[in-house]
Amino acid sequence: MFAVRLSVRSIRCKRGVGVRLGLRGSRRAQATASISLLLSAALIAFVIGSTTYAHDVTTHVTWNREISRIVFTRCASCHHPGGSAFSLMSFAEANPWANAIKEQVLRRKMPPWGAVKGFGSFRNDQSLIQGELDLFEKWVNGGAPEGNPDDLPTRPRVLLPPVVPPRAGELVASGAFTFPRPFTVDGFWARNTSSRDAQITVQFPDGRVEPLVWLRDYSAKYDHPFLLRRPLSVPVGAVLHGLPADASLVLLPATSH
Repeated sequence: MFAVRLSVRSIRCKRGVGVRLGLRGSRRAQATASISLLLSAALIAFVIGSTTYAHDVTTHVTWNREISRIVFTRCASCHHPGGSAFSLMSFAEANPWANAIKEQVLRRKMPPWGAVKGFGSFRNDQSLIQGELDLFEKWVNGGAPEGNPDDLPTRPRVLLPPVVPPRAGELVASGAFTFPRPFTVDGFWARNTSSRDAQITVQFPDGRVEPLVWLRDYSAKYDHPFLLRRPLSVPVGAVLHGLPADASLVLLPATSH
């Protein structure tokens, strides 16, 4: 009887040890599995976060062939290494900003021209034409691909906007301004334009109306002159209409060469 009881105790003891060992092994396996899942999730998050638009490419518009050329021409004066804004001179620099770029260019916030395109004509107009806006939209919506390296143009030398110094004979116009003398307008600076929208025209004595500029969301932060593509000869008595009450234009006379 003793021997039997001893055997039963031994069996119970062994079983208890086995159960305890089994539980410990199960916990280790669960912990190992949990760590593996966490590492896998972290790896996936890293890959997704570091490869913007790495898949689902549905457009033939690429950075190397189309978009880089627009950026180099229209944006490089500010968006270059050491410039007044972050650099967009390479695919690696521009790609993380793809959605923001599309939003800003479609809203015509960038490049910061500050006037409605087509109302007046300017030789230093940096705003994008509709075809360029369409290319940005197709590029981003289609996955923002880099494209063939052979299509990438040579990175240009960055040209800063020319400095336009004050000129002798300038006129400062505000309100319903009447030209006191004949004047050939070569361009102008907008000053104190707190209004978001101002359609400015020149009415000639014979009743003819010439569009000058349609300011929209113009910001002094990006202050620049508007230089007419062709100088406008204005006779005495012509009237400037559309300037907001708190705004003014510094009219630049044409210079003789």
